[in-house]
Amino acid sequence: MNQILVTEKLYITPELKRKKRIYKFEFFLSVFLMFSLFSYGIYAEYDRNKSEAVSQEILADININTDTTVKQAEDDVIVVVLNVEEAQEKEEEEIDQTEEISTATYVADDGTEYTTEAVLNIPEYDIHYPVLSTTSPELLWISLNKYWGPAPNEIGNYCIVGHYYENGHMFGNLHKMKNGDIAELTDLSGRTEKYQVYKKEVVEPTDTSCTSQAKQLENGIRELTLITCTNHGTQRLVVKLREI
Repeated sequence: MNQILVTEKLYITPELKRKKRIYKFEFFLSVFLMFSLFSYGIYAEYDRNKSEAVSQEILADININTDTTVKQAEDDVIVVVLNVEEAQEKEEEEIDQTEEISTATYVADDGTEYTTEAVLNIPEYDIHYPVLSTTSPELLWISLNKYWGPAPNEIGNYCIVGHYYENGHMFGNLHKMKNGDIAELTDLSGRTEKYQVYKKEVVEPTDTSCTSQAKQLENGIRELTLITCTNHGTQRLVVKLREI
């Protein structure tokens, strides 16, 4: 009996104790990492939804306000300032004219000023966003950005970039588009033109040939080029459309 007890005590060696401590450490580390990843996922989704809310605020502003509206971001709160007197004067002057998209000036969190110069609408894939007049990492969190090209709905190759989100926001559904699909672009004058997909390709980030203007300008063609990330950000998805 005593011999058996001694044998059991000898079996729990310092090496075994060390391994048990390592296993405990690895277990708690795994739990911590899982919790961290879960928390990050929740925060990332919250951040995406906040960006989506800002773009929809801009979209609503385009639909209901005149270009006398100035919007500024202050502590993540959208503040709308209206010059009532100027708005009334402008309404009287343009009472018989077609309503235009607001050209309000906005300020991003990093201080970048920008305006909205078009609205892209692809109902089949839940894409309905304002197109900001310039692009930057900060502005890409807010909405779609103009990357290159002429004014919207003018002759040339109007290029738009947007983030890819798994939840379908921004250009999250762009990969679903196929040849023959239709997109609508509304410009500052309120004119809406329809464009049809004729090409879809995946390119390297350094390949900017899709933004070329030469062929379109030479032949008087109006085109749209929609660009987003694919393959975990290592490549770019390009969708080409031509006016119909």
